[in-house]
Amino acid sequence: MALKLRWLLVLASTALTLVLRGRRPAPGRFARRIYVNRAATRFYKLYLPGCYRGQSLPLLVMLHGCKQTPEEFAAGTRMNRLADEYGFIVAYPAQAWRANVERCWNWFRERDQQREHGEPALIAGITRQVIARYRADARRVYIAGLSAGGSMAAIMAATYPDLYAAVGVHSGLPYAAARGAATAAAAMRFKRLGAAAALPPIPMIVFHGDSDATVHPSNSEYAVRPSISEQGLAGGRRYTRSAHYQGVPFEHWLIHDGGHAWSGGNADASFADGKGPDASREMLRFFFSAERAEVRLAQKAVA
Repeated sequence: MALKLRWLLVLASTALTLVLRGRRPAPGRFARRIYVNRAATRFYKLYLPGCYRGQSLPLLVMLHGCKQTPEEFAAGTRMNRLADEYGFIVAYPAQAWRANVERCWNWFRERDQQREHGEPALIAGITRQVIARYRADARRVYIAGLSAGGSMAAIMAATYPDLYAAVGVHSGLPYAAARGAATAAAAMRFKRLGAAAALPPIPMIVFHGDSDATVHPSNSEYAVRPSISEQGLAGGRRYTRSAHYQGVPFEHWLIHDGGHAWSGGNADASFADGKGPDASREMLRFFFSAERAEVRLAQKAVA
């Protein structure tokens, strides 16, 4: 009888384990935080995944687009759900309406394209605050954004390559694409002229829809000759992926018939397209792959 009971307990425990493995990870905490420096103040939303117990986790900084809030951006990208799945912290800086009436990051202003000035200093300050308060892994800090947020992410990659390990730009413009509001409108609307944009000094992944009527797709072109080019179909949309992994890794995803919205996102949220490759998962795959490549290069150098 005792032996039979023991086996029943083992079977019950095994069944419970299988059920738990099939469940989604426990949801984390999504809370409002504040950062203040000498020049200004910014609120931000912080997501701590359900697995967080004070350990050192990667950090992803997500910059929303115009007319968006951090909550809307989180919903559209589903990045909090992925944070629970993969185990990383997400920070969503919020642009203040007093700084821009449409809540756009001011990527086109010269002051906001410089290290330790303007909005880059605020975003970097939020990043450092989260690293310090929540013991985030300073070697595994990434930044990504959509539209104006993507343009600001490119600025952060160019001005703070020591702070971020990789960058993702979706439907944005390259660093220093404009030098004021007038040139910003032209840069967004018309085909980029002259030389392609220079790559930042950190790994970069870019997404852009070829039917984007808000930011011209030519803004996603960078001065690099891809070593890999492929076409595919994902989520009901075709795409062309070009990549170069020698030196600083770079990937470019052109979403055919894609507009000005986060590819493969939550269609019920603002500026998110339910069709197309999943930009959130692909960015994470790229970030973590670039991280492993850097480790391999470091090990090779030591050897």
